[in-house]
Amino acid sequence: MSLARQLLRTKPTERIVAEGGHGLGGDLRRTMSLWQLTLFSVGATLGTGIFVILGQAVPKAGPAVVLAFVLAAITALFSALSYAELAGTIPVSGSSYSYAYATMGELVAWICGWCLMLEYAVSVAAVSVGWGEYLNAFLQSLFGWHLPDAITRSPGQDGGVVNLTAILIVLLATWLLLRGASESATANAVFVLIKIAVLLFFCLVAFTGFTAGNFTPFAPMGIAGVTAAASQVFFSYIGFDAASTAGEEAKNPARDLPRAIVLSLAIVTVIYVLVAVAAVGAMPWTEFDPEHTEASLSLIADLATGSTWAGLIVSFGAVIAIASVVLTVMYGQTRILFAMSRDGLVPRIFQRVNPRRQVPVANTLIVTAFIAVLAGLIPLGQLAEATSIGTLFAFAIVNAGVLILRYRRPDLPRSFRTPLFPATPVLGVIFCFLVMAGLAGVTWVAFGLWMLAGLICYFLYGYRHSRLNAEVPS
Repeated sequence: MSLARQLLRTKPTERIVAEGGHGLGGDLRRTMSLWQLTLFSVGATLGTGIFVILGQAVPKAGPAVVLAFVLAAITALFSALSYAELAGTIPVSGSSYSYAYATMGELVAWICGWCLMLEYAVSVAAVSVGWGEYLNAFLQSLFGWHLPDAITRSPGQDGGVVNLTAILIVLLATWLLLRGASESATANAVFVLIKIAVLLFFCLVAFTGFTAGNFTPFAPMGIAGVTAAASQVFFSYIGFDAASTAGEEAKNPARDLPRAIVLSLAIVTVIYVLVAVAAVGAMPWTEFDPEHTEASLSLIADLATGSTWAGLIVSFGAVIAIASVVLTVMYGQTRILFAMSRDGLVPRIFQRVNPRRQVPVANTLIVTAFIAVLAGLIPLGQLAEATSIGTLFAFAIVNAGVLILRYRRPDLPRSFRTPLFPATPVLGVIFCFLVMAGLAGVTWVAFGLWMLAGLICYFLYGYRHSRLNAEVPS
């Protein structure tokens, strides 16, 4: 078989599904309900974005930032519906990596998996880095003191030596993950309910200072401002795909994964729009400072109440929000590596399952070590920003995968069908590339270097150890 045909050889869908849950030394345990899967997706999506990005987006669109959140949600919905169809058809842990393997072949699957490594590992490290800053803001408001910069910042950044707070939150997430998928899902559910409660609390407080005049003029920058803000807030919706990485630990994945993905996106959209309306209604959009966005919601809460206790509660919500994101995204990273290892594209150790805990312990510890080093010692810079482009590329592959699988395998049982086919996945691909086109040139350079490194790794290891290629007669 020629090299090109080997690289584009797909893995049969039935085989991918049949291998689900099986690892070396044991199997994963199916414990997650629809409720837990939904909150897992919400946990990965509803993070620091709403606490920070609102303050950056309002100066671009004015009060019409509300429309920007709706437009971004519609953009994300195209990809979410495609994820829902493939998650119901191929309910395994590999997420878009496995979907690409079934539709476009091994090389594209590897590229997708490599993009997911960038999205998950680097993004969770970047989020962990910010946890210390939010923790310090909370401690300063509560006790009047904060942790020293030496242990809350990366080396070389304003007195930073080792970001021990970032390492701490990664280790706490690891402890929960090693206890088991069910325990992790339960802890995440608690985290998510707390941060939803805090955001609803913010809305109630902000509405006490609501002024209808703050919405006039509604769109001072016109449609260009709305679209610019929508491109920025779109990244607050990234994370709904986390539910699809739990395909091998869900009780009824074919039924529950599509529902969890769509339901989580709906929940997050409602919360984002409510928060945006409350924030702009409580504070004129011209007073939002794009240079100091970290505590914009806390500031609004303080202004609405005339004291600092409301802002303290909002700061606490940000601390919990980051903890939830770290937990769910680390979980997703380990399960994607689990699926890639089962196919031989990464070392076998990543698919070893502890028979007692029924979780990939070695996999989790390796991921922890990698993320802890990134978070504690390395300023991530543009590499962290490149996570967005990697995610969008994976989204585009999923949308294309729906088109291909519908054409090649119309006979497959599908628990969910993307509505308005083929318009929905086609629009999903188009919107993904439109948002990617608006990213900075340096982000494209970082992404290109990451992809080059990925191809080198594939041909040095993945191609040589691929189980699918080993079955091809010479």
